[in-house]
Amino acid sequence: MLEHHLDIPTTDGAMSSFVVHPDEGGPHPVILFLMDAPGYREELRNMARRLASSGYYVILSQLYYRQVHEYNVFETEDRDRMFELMSALSNDLVDQDAAAMIAHADADPAADASRIGTVGYCMSGPFALSIAATHGDRVKAAASIHGVALVTDKPDSPHARLGNMPGEIYVGCAETDAYAPPEMIDAFEQAIADTGANGRVEWYPGTEHGFAFAERPVYAQEASERHWERLHALFRRNL
Repeated sequence: MLEHHLDIPTTDGAMSSFVVHPDEGGPHPVILFLMDAPGYREELRNMARRLASSGYYVILSQLYYRQVHEYNVFETEDRDRMFELMSALSNDLVDQDAAAMIAHADADPAADASRIGTVGYCMSGPFALSIAATHGDRVKAAASIHGVALVTDKPDSPHARLGNMPGEIYVGCAETDAYAPPEMIDAFEQAIADTGANGRVEWYPGTEHGFAFAERPVYAQEASERHWERLHALFRRNL
């Protein structure tokens, strides 16, 4: 495996990024692995490595770079700052960041950026779907894992843009999740049915928001491993 720590240039600055991919057999399909609200940290890099080991060129970026160079709430314990940083992001801004990541992949012979998958957790669940809509010519598959804000009253709400997502969509949901209540998930699932989008919603019984992360108190190993199985199958089918 090859790993690179680098800054990807964007229109708003330098975005700290971690790129990991197999050292042979390329070019590899690209996966944009989007960080959750707690920040850019080794736990996420380990998850990116797990995906890359199956034959992908994975890019994980520090999405708060416009405000801070590094941030990890588990080191600072400053949750108020986390919510400030999170609220400064938007689907549009992350779509722009994704364009920079894709440009980086285009320039690397180890990557095949004609085949892209996205995955986002919690805060970045809607970002993964938004990227799939904005970059539909490239993104063949997108996953949201205990994602928030999938249905809002804004024009850029993921549910309102399903018609612009030609790739396959997967939404994995925690049974107990104050940030993604059942009525929101039900509305998203109805939007899939109404638009005929290629997607599905799956509930994970007995889980709470954040269950996929091994270092969280709410980690649920069996459910987390099932989410990995679903991700690998999704990307294998489409990339």
